[in-house]
Amino acid sequence: MFLLQITNDAVSATNQSMPGSELTLSGLLILIPIILLFILVIYLLVDRLMVLNKANKNPDQFMAKVKVLVLKGDINGARALCGQYDTPVARMIEKGVSRIGTPLRNIEAAIESVGKIQLFRLEKNLPVLATVAGAAPMLGFLGTVLGMVEAFKSISHEEGFMSPQLLSSGMFTAMITTVAGLAVGIVAYTAYNYLVTRVKSIVHKMEYTSIDFIELLQEPRS
Repeated sequence: MFLLQITNDAVSATNQSMPGSELTLSGLLILIPIILLFILVIYLLVDRLMVLNKANKNPDQFMAKVKVLVLKGDINGARALCGQYDTPVARMIEKGVSRIGTPLRNIEAAIESVGKIQLFRLEKNLPVLATVAGAAPMLGFLGTVLGMVEAFKSISHEEGFMSPQLLSSGMFTAMITTVAGLAVGIVAYTAYNYLVTRVKSIVHKMEYTSIDFIELLQEPRS
């Protein structure tokens, strides 16, 4: 109800600044879902940025410390070090360290399994952003069609001289919903591509670190 009141106030302010232009009920029913989609996009963007920033926080010295502990045979120390960081890389290395002593292919499989789980968490809700990027403009175009229907309906009921003001509400509905839908779609599309790029960067770091760890286990021990 609060969001509806805000929307009505905004529409009223717009109508006052544009005499003769009124947002029809059908346009309002289209505009409200578009506004809700925009709020959803902002929420998902902030949430994913927080998750990705946290996932990218492993210090450069992390693997160096792990290597020293593993080469010394301090497996418990290496696991404790990994446990200090709640990041995908740390979770993968922790699983690999816990499997030391088993065949190398088992260690690789364990690391790969954890990597897939971490990747799923990183990509969570990204498909929703992609869906919104396509759905918001379509809702806007639906508002355009409904606005044109309203405009032609007004024409069909008018006899004699047709005032341009008859078309104003329908055309206003058509334009405002299209602009809103496209704006939300652009924001969602841009956010989706940016987040996908960030995820790819973290995945590359995960792959590089896992390869580095496997090579460590293959080094000859003194």
